[in-house]
Amino acid sequence: MKVLVVGNGGREHALAWKINQSPLVETVFSTRPNAGLAQCTEGLDVAPTDVDGIVAASKNLEVGMVVVGPEAPLVAGLADALVEAGIPVVGPSAAAAHLEGSKAYSKALMQKIGVPTAEFATFTDLSAGLAY
Repeated sequence: MKVLVVGNGGREHALAWKINQSPLVETVFSTRPNAGLAQCTEGLDVAPTDVDGIVAASKNLEVGMVVVGPEAPLVAGLADALVEAGIPVVGPSAAAAHLEGSKAYSKALMQKIGVPTAEFATFTDLSAGLAY
């Protein structure tokens, strides 16, 4: 199987390194790899946040699975687009990723549904935030 690891940081390097150890995996690709990733993956010149580019590359390379590391592509809907294209993906939907991508959203949701959380406030005005 061919696997694409989206992202180019330390987390993605660790994922790619371990995925490479599977006897089921023939090739691991990564998006714009750093020096460590370049040692254990075939690099693709596709930005980790380029949803359309990642879907197209996955189709063209006949990737069997995509593993997404960073939250930005997930919040942008990468997992949703891959599922829609019929490509298996490890990563949450954009709606689920929004919980990690927006702390203000997460805190407001926790407060709304009664999940215990520390007191918080959000501001769009600097002076109001400083006064708080």
